[in-house]
Amino acid sequence: MNNNPRQLAFIILQEVYRKEAFADFALDKHLRKNDLIDANRRLVTELVYGCVRKQRSLDAIIDRLAKKKSHQQHPDLRIILHIGLYQLSYLAQIPESAAVNTTVELAKENKLAKLTGFINGLLREYIRRELTIDLPKNPVQKSGILYSFPDWIVEYWIDKLGLRETEELCSWFNQSPSLDLRINPLNTSITEVETAIKNTGISVNWIPQFPQLLRLTGAVGSIQKLPGYKEGWWSVQDSSAQLVSYLLNPQPGEIIIDACAAPGGKTTHIAELIGDNGKIFAIDKTPSRLKMLEQNSERLQLKSISIYIGDSRSFPEFINQADRVLLDAPCSGLGTLHRRADARWRQTPENIQKLSKLQSELLENTAKWVKPAGVLVYATCTIYPLENEEVIEKFLTNNSEWEIEAPTIDFIIAPTAEGWVKVWPHREQMDGFFMVKLRRKCQKLTINN
Repeated sequence: MNNNPRQLAFIILQEVYRKEAFADFALDKHLRKNDLIDANRRLVTELVYGCVRKQRSLDAIIDRLAKKKSHQQHPDLRIILHIGLYQLSYLAQIPESAAVNTTVELAKENKLAKLTGFINGLLREYIRRELTIDLPKNPVQKSGILYSFPDWIVEYWIDKLGLRETEELCSWFNQSPSLDLRINPLNTSITEVETAIKNTGISVNWIPQFPQLLRLTGAVGSIQKLPGYKEGWWSVQDSSAQLVSYLLNPQPGEIIIDACAAPGGKTTHIAELIGDNGKIFAIDKTPSRLKMLEQNSERLQLKSISIYIGDSRSFPEFINQADRVLLDAPCSGLGTLHRRADARWRQTPENIQKLSKLQSELLENTAKWVKPAGVLVYATCTIYPLENEEVIEKFLTNNSEWEIEAPTIDFIIAPTAEGWVKVWPHREQMDGFFMVKLRRKCQKLTINN
């Protein structure tokens, strides 16, 4: 067991930087193994996510102060410098002396004692000079370094939103996310959950437009220890993700297919919306993630969900069987960069081209499962057009029997002129999402004389 939060953050960042582990998975694994007090748990989380998010900004400081560029530094030294500089740059509650001394000790603990003089000198030079990074004049590069994003992402945002809104969006993505709970009305009420959680000292806010949503702010701790978790009173699900099921608008008694279901947040929401009365087929090709859906279904006491393992480009037995289909397609996650700290560095334009091809294939195949006059909702947690608007436009061009059905005027987020819903995080204060409802037209009956 490791009770030193900076050492634990160092170990996790080694896995993320050097072994390309996902930051959230690596963090969760180590937090489960080490029973930290809440303050240390919060510090580990802040250091890991903060350093991953701010890699480019932190590297720019190293490039300015050190003779060797950041990418030329020993990998472990770079991580240690990131931990120290992040505390000095972004954690005002930590005294400068503590940030420097703990970073020097971290080097000693990890066989870099010979470099403690260099580390101490670099951090103290940063403090002494009250360093500001020399930023390029090019607005894309400037924003990329200042807010720590790849140039290609910033360039798209500036082209779409302009510089001022891009800066707002970048700032929003660099904040720690809030925690949204979706209340299970089959087991409890929203007021019961609110009262129970408030009694633990956690701040709880209602979001009036969402009938099942409570937003928790501030320190929460382990979610499994919150009131009502074991009893199936609630699930963790961002408000944007909840929107998708409301757009699908499932009805009791229907046959509904969730084509890329794991880990099951939207599947279980659909079950709640139909009162657990109907047939929901949940499909995914990843057994380990489907296990999470199975566990959550049991915890929420839901009986209407049947789980299928496989690729949603197959399953011919579902052709013309479903009243409604949800395709929450695999995507780049560029609408959830505050939650997925490393996604900004993992994704590339080339990856997105591949994803777009996969999304189109999934849409073509899952559309065949829908009965005439039935509904398909296509959704992603990205705000990149190649994965969203372009996929839908291509599909409609190739499939004349389908059309967009815009949500009603009282829908929680107003649709665009085209009829789809696009959630920009900095405008709506929720994850970035794209969603569109497609209706299969009724087939005309032809009579042969």
